[in-house]
Amino acid sequence: MARFRRMWGVLFAVAGVAVAAVAGGAACERGDGAPARRSAARPTTPVHATKDRAAVGGHAADHTPVRALLHRLTTRDGGPGAVLALGGEPDGAVLSSGLADVQSDTPMRADSRFRIGSLTKPFVATVVLQLVGEGRVALDTPVERYLPGVVRGHGNDGRRITVRQLLQHTSGIPDYLDHIEPEDVLRAPLTHYDPRALVRLALAHAPDFEPGTNWRYSNTGYLLAGMLIERVTGHPYGDEIRRRVIGPLGLRRTSVPGDGSEIPGPHARGYARTAKDAPPMDITALNPTVAGSSGSMISSAADFDRFLDALLRGRLLHPAQLRQMMRTRPTGSTDGGAYGLGLESHPLPCGGLAWGHDGGIPGYETAGAATAGGRQATVMVNLYPGNTGAQNADMTSAIRTALCEGRSSNPSPGHG
Repeated sequence: MARFRRMWGVLFAVAGVAVAAVAGGAACERGDGAPARRSAARPTTPVHATKDRAAVGGHAADHTPVRALLHRLTTRDGGPGAVLALGGEPDGAVLSSGLADVQSDTPMRADSRFRIGSLTKPFVATVVLQLVGEGRVALDTPVERYLPGVVRGHGNDGRRITVRQLLQHTSGIPDYLDHIEPEDVLRAPLTHYDPRALVRLALAHAPDFEPGTNWRYSNTGYLLAGMLIERVTGHPYGDEIRRRVIGPLGLRRTSVPGDGSEIPGPHARGYARTAKDAPPMDITALNPTVAGSSGSMISSAADFDRFLDALLRGRLLHPAQLRQMMRTRPTGSTDGGAYGLGLESHPLPCGGLAWGHDGGIPGYETAGAATAGGRQATVMVNLYPGNTGAQNADMTSAIRTALCEGRSSNPSPGHG
C-alpha cells in the first residue's frame, strides 16, 4: 500500500524552504511558550505494548516485524514518537515507541490522542451516507439543491456537480489548500478560518476538470460536505458526528474540536521541522478550523480501529449505502489505489484489500486501514511536516505488515 499524500501532503511536503524564514520566531515555540529543544531522533527507543481493554481477548502475539518498524520510525526515520493499534481479534494490542514530548522526555502512551487530519473524511462521508439512507440526501443530485448559490464562480457550478462527486474527489473543484501559504499557518497557528471563506478561496480559481471526468483530491469538497450536513440537519457537522458515530460506538478519545486549539486528555505533542537538520518545533496548539470538516478531528489509534471495524461490519451504514461507499474509481496511483466515498482501497501483498485513509495535519502524520476479514491497524507519528520519505514508507509498511501478519505472502518490514 503506497502512501497517498493528502490533506497537508502536497502543501507542506516542500514547505521546508518556505517556513525556514520563521524558524526563529513564534512558530518555533511550544504551545505553552517553551521551545522544543531536544532532537527528535533517539539512539534507542523501546517499543511498549498495551492490551486494548475494549478489544476481544485472545492469545498474545509477538508482532516482531511490526515492532521493528515502529522502532525504526522513532530512530532511523527521525520521528519523535509513534503509536500503532492492532485492532480486531485475537489481540487488540496497542504498540508505542519514542516520545510524546521531546522536551520532558515523556514516553508515548498507547492511549495518546492526536489530530487525525484527513482520517476525518470517512467520518464525514459516513454521516452524509446515513442521510442518504434516511432519504434526506441523494448522492447523484446536484449540490445546488442543498447549498443553493454556494458553488459558483470561474467555471465552478454546483448545478453540475453531484454530492457523490464531492465525496469521491471527482468534482473538479480546486483544493483550497493549494492557495494557502504554509508559513502563514505555522506563523499564526491559532488563526480562525471560516469554511465559507475557504470555499470562496478555492472557487476563485478555474476547475481542475469537468465534473466526473477525472479524479483529483480536493479538501474543498469535504468542506462543502460539512456545510451540506449542517444545511440538511440544522446542526453543525461535528454535532452530527458526535450523535451518529462517536456516541453510539463509545469512542471516548475521539472528538470534533471546532475552534478549540488544545487536545483534551493524555496526548502526544505535535512537531514539525522547517529544514532537514532543524530541531523539531512544537505545533501542538493549533486552531483546526484551517482543516474544518476536511481534517480537524482528534482521536486515538485504538478508537480509529474501532470506527473502521464498525464501518466495514455494517454497524454504521445500511448495506446499500456501504456498497456505495466502497464503490471505487482508480486514483492513478502506481499500486492500484482506488477511492470510494471517503474511503480508499489498496491491494495487500497477502491478498485482499486494505480499506482506509491517511492524513497529515501540522504536528501529526496518520494512516489507518482495515480488511473485510476483521483486521485493523492505525499508526501515528508526531512529526509533520518535515517528515522523511523513510517515515512515509515505514508507516505504510507498518499498516501493510499488521494487516498481513500471520497470513501467507506476509511482506517483510521496511522499504529497502
